[in-house]
Amino acid sequence: QVQLVESGGGLVQPGGSLRLSCAASGFTFSTYAMRWYRQAPGKERELVATTTNTGSIPNYADSVKGRFTISRDNAKNTLYLQMNSLKPEDTAVYYCNVIYRGMYVWGKGTLVTVSS
Repeated sequence: QVQLVESGGGLVQPGGSLRLSCAASGFTFSTYAMRWYRQAPGKERELVATTTNTGSIPNYADSVKGRFTISRDNAKNTLYLQMNSLKPEDTAVYYCNVIYRGMYVWGKGTLVTVSS
């Protein structure tokens, strides 16, 4: 079955960096666009970044543009999110996502906490 497993979250100080990973299985990863979303406490889930199946055309939310980089390794069936210059408002659970046969598939998420 289709499965997404996020990892790499943790506690980081403002201005710090983290790299999130999402291991995908159960589908042909290299043929699907992928996305990162996040959900902060008390807020709706929001789209953070997207990438095409080849990784050639990334897009970002304005709030993370210039600080976050989405990438993928199709040989490893893995999606990444490099997060630099982190701010307290980046604190959230981060989810990777694929739309598989018309259905939104989510991982369980990984918590990122930005605090001094």
